[in-house]
Amino acid sequence: MIRRVTVLFLAALLPLLAGAGQAQAAGYRYWSFWEQDGTAWTYATQGPSLARPSDGDVHGFRFSVSEDSGDAAKPRGTADFATICAKTPARDGTKRVALVIDFGIPADAPSGETPPAGRTACAQVAEDASTAEALAAVAGPLRYDTNALLCAIAGYPEKGCGEQVSTDTDRAPAPAKERTESEDSGPSVGLVAGIAVVTLLGAAAIWQVRRRA
Repeated sequence: MIRRVTVLFLAALLPLLAGAGQAQAAGYRYWSFWEQDGTAWTYATQGPSLARPSDGDVHGFRFSVSEDSGDAAKPRGTADFATICAKTPARDGTKRVALVIDFGIPADAPSGETPPAGRTACAQVAEDASTAEALAAVAGPLRYDTNALLCAIAGYPEKGCGEQVSTDTDRAPAPAKERTESEDSGPSVGLVAGIAVVTLLGAAAIWQVRRRA
């Protein structure tokens, strides 16, 4: 009976521990590529080397840690073509592409690096130029890996490219002002509740053993 109680106790405990481990998963550290649709950002369906923007388009880049496109952080700040390209008049044989470059927050930066301040730029490039070419014209140097994945904009970050961030320990600590009260208040509610349930199950099982003894 004691052996059966132990098995039941562990069976209840293992899902809790697994859930705690999954909660720490952070995803991948990389530059995401965005296109402006009206006033909203939409995740680009193709890479910047394939995208062919038109004159007046606004494209954005954001460096962050995310699991996939569904939870990727969007570029911050004002993204208005008229404002970004106000000092760049139209010219025959070229197009103007407004770019928003968000280097992210310290918590998402590789160890030992600090993200530069975000910037906007108006790239005036050939009519058939890609977004990658527009970006290179105003925010070099760019760095790519062997699979043509964009690794760095304006030299940031200095190293790494789309690496997996397995736990929160692989990320730089967030500044105090960016942490929420829930992040500083200790274990999550779900974890505490789970521990309480396991404890009650263990106590109930032990009581049953003593009752039948």
